[in-house]
Amino acid sequence: MSSELNKKNWAHDDCHDDNCHCHDEHTEHNHHCHSGHGKHNHHHHDKHTEHNHHCHTEHTDNDCDCHDDDCSCHAHKHSSHGDGCGCGHDHGCGCGCEHDDDENLMPRLILGAVLFIAGMVLKNIDAVPYYINMLVFIASYAVLGYDVVFNAIKGILKGHMFNENFLMSIASIGAFLIGEQPEAVAVMLFYQVGEMLQDKAVDNSKKSIRSLMDLRPDYVSIEDEGKIKEVNPNDVKIGDIFVVKQGQRLALDGIVTDGKTYLDTSALTGESVPYHVGIGDEVLSGSINTGATIHVKATKEFSQSTVSKILDMVEHAQEKKSQSEKFITTFAHYYTPIVCALALLVMLIPSIVTGDVKTWLMRGLTFLVVSCPCALVISIPLGFFAGLGCASKNQVLIKGGNYLEMLSKLDTVVFDKTGTLTKGDFEVIKSSSDEALKTAAYAEFYSDHPIAKSIKSAFSENIDQSKISEYSELAGMGIQAKINGDLILAGNKRLMDTNNISVPQIDDYGTIIYVARDNKYLGYIVISDEVKESSKETVMALNRLGIKTVMLTGDKEKTALGVAKELNIKDVAYELLPQDKVAYLEKIINRTNGYTAFVGDGINDAPVLMRADIGIAMGGIGTDSAIDASDVVLMDDKPIRILKAIKISKHTLSIIRQNIIFALSIKVIIMILSTLGFANMWLAIFGDVGVALIAILNSMRALNVK
Repeated sequence: MSSELNKKNWAHDDCHDDNCHCHDEHTEHNHHCHSGHGKHNHHHHDKHTEHNHHCHTEHTDNDCDCHDDDCSCHAHKHSSHGDGCGCGHDHGCGCGCEHDDDENLMPRLILGAVLFIAGMVLKNIDAVPYYINMLVFIASYAVLGYDVVFNAIKGILKGHMFNENFLMSIASIGAFLIGEQPEAVAVMLFYQVGEMLQDKAVDNSKKSIRSLMDLRPDYVSIEDEGKIKEVNPNDVKIGDIFVVKQGQRLALDGIVTDGKTYLDTSALTGESVPYHVGIGDEVLSGSINTGATIHVKATKEFSQSTVSKILDMVEHAQEKKSQSEKFITTFAHYYTPIVCALALLVMLIPSIVTGDVKTWLMRGLTFLVVSCPCALVISIPLGFFAGLGCASKNQVLIKGGNYLEMLSKLDTVVFDKTGTLTKGDFEVIKSSSDEALKTAAYAEFYSDHPIAKSIKSAFSENIDQSKISEYSELAGMGIQAKINGDLILAGNKRLMDTNNISVPQIDDYGTIIYVARDNKYLGYIVISDEVKESSKETVMALNRLGIKTVMLTGDKEKTALGVAKELNIKDVAYELLPQDKVAYLEKIINRTNGYTAFVGDGINDAPVLMRADIGIAMGGIGTDSAIDASDVVLMDDKPIRILKAIKISKHTLSIIRQNIIFALSIKVIIMILSTLGFANMWLAIFGDVGVALIAILNSMRALNVK
């Protein structure tokens, strides 16, 4: 989308109704939002949800060099930043121990287990010398745990000693030193088995989540000199013609150049009924061809296509941590050293008092094994990832765990009117004269705004572009152009008043476009919009949840109050300019206790979307600015999806709380039991690996919300 076209759309939105914003801000926004974070995602929520280190002032661009928790350049990988959480996990594979892959680990586990069993058998044979038995256990331990001990040493040398590798190494080596060789090897054996199962569970979980958005084709069929050849989607250039046969998924956005068919867009929009396309129709990547073969000319490269942007957004959503994830990371960072100190106290004080060193060393080592916080550090981010995947499956794209968490704490939802609560399918229902309609159609020729399209559609005749000159769009008022040398003005009453043109009061329900020629009133056009089917149900349901609803619009009083009355919205502000909307939203945010969401069309409401705690874009599919400017994108234009997003958010947060309570409770109980002598190493292993596995499986329930 060119800058010129962007400016036209934005200025035109200012011209007629509540979708008004100055094109200057829009231009700045487009120029700075290329990374997937952009100006908005990197800054404007900082004072609500993030803790950027350097940016405490109001931002006007995204040139700040701060590297907060949400910056994708860090991606929270502990391999590069050190073990910040204290668990030893890098949160990518689910294990911070740098194990071999499963194919290499499995033979080690089998060999280690065989040696362990052999050691147990030899231990009970009196004729076998003690040192032989010891060597067998040492060999088993070396096979099973060499990587754990090696990584523990590396962590100590790097100054990150309090991690899972360290805990398991100290516990198992300590057990060896006090003569408990079977327990020492058992700790390492079951720890490795548990870690392998844990890794598989995490990998399978993420594959399951990613499969929800598995829209990316492996190849594209390109037409080249009459022959069809398969190429990588990344190799397709704008203007190339590619062929889509029945059953194939479109890899790139484009325009149909030959053929007609029905496309299944359910993966993108949730619409179950295939829709018909023919020559000249735009088609979106990710759709499935259910009919005849079509030829499509690519209008975007693969990296900029709808499906790529969706998948990229879902993948990068993991990088924006929720408050719960940040808490657990911070908690684990302090928790692990504290429990290590407590374990040391369990070993030392009773040993000094009672003189029974071996017993209390064993209890302290058991305490260490169970203390690892990996159940929380792994399962909680995975729970949020599952929640994001569930939202994607339900046609709601959420850009991060922070926004998913915020949705559960909404206080107020502020709606734009046109294209959000109403369909935005404008239709000319009345014109004062054919001349007024024709003149307006010429004036609106270069605009792509829905109102302009409705005027041009109603005129329906061919427009001679050569007659149009000096075209410009007047922010918040309308269009100015010269037609056959005459100065034409088309827009709202404010435009007429500014130019001292007297116009009659029109009481028709709808948007009124006044037309003037050479500063003399020529006529008017009435354009109406229809309320979406699910808008009223959405507003009523939000009110039942105790969430306040507000409507902001640039439309005139009669139209605004009519829509608000139909939808039962009590708080409504009308005839607002772009800066008025932002100022009004500021007042709402300042008077609320929870979070405030703004729901707009994503093209015209960027300043308000950016200022809200949560910006929700309607109809974002295929719209670059919607994905850039918002935190949440509703893929099918249905306001009712907001309710689904809130339900998914609350369900996910409930599962997260369950994991926290369950994991900490089990660990504390086993710690107490180990201190009192009622828990051994075997139970401690369950308290670590077993609890982590259960928490991971529980997190996966976030994938399914009815």
